[in-house]
Amino acid sequence: MPLITITTASPGRQIPTKARIAAEISRLSSSLLHKDPKVTAVIVTSVDSEDWFCGGRSLADAGLASFWLDIHIVDGSNTKDEKAAFIAATFEAMGKILGPLHEESYVHVHDVRDDAYGYGGLTQGQRYIARKLSAPVATAA
Repeated sequence: MPLITITTASPGRQIPTKARIAAEISRLSSSLLHKDPKVTAVIVTSVDSEDWFCGGRSLADAGLASFWLDIHIVDGSNTKDEKAAFIAATFEAMGKILGPLHEESYVHVHDVRDDAYGYGGLTQGQRYIARKLSAPVATAA
C-alpha cells in the first residue's frame, strides 16, 4: 500500500502522459517491492524544465529531463537489495519515458513504522495483527 509521489520535468516536445508514468511506477513497485497494485496510490506532477535547476543550470538549458520520486513503505518490508533494484529500475524506466536524464534525478524510499502509516483508517500494524489473529494456529503434533 505504498503512497508514491513523482514530479517530473522534461524539455522534450512530446511530454509523456501521467497515466503512463503512474502505470510504470506502480508496475515496478509491484514486481520489485512486492506491493499490491490494488492499494498503491501514485500522484504524478510535472513542472516546466525551465523551472527545474541542477547545479545552477535549468534542465531546459541542459537539454535533460529529471524526476523526484518518493515512496513510503513499511519499515522492514523490503530488503536493501530490493530497494536498490527498485531505485535502479526506476532510473532506467524514467530515462526511457522522459528521455535523457540529468544525473541529479532522485528516488527516496521512506521506511516508515507500521504504527505510523496506514490507509482506510487502520495502521499497517493493526492490519498485521488482524491477519495474525485470523490465521489458523499451528499445533505441535
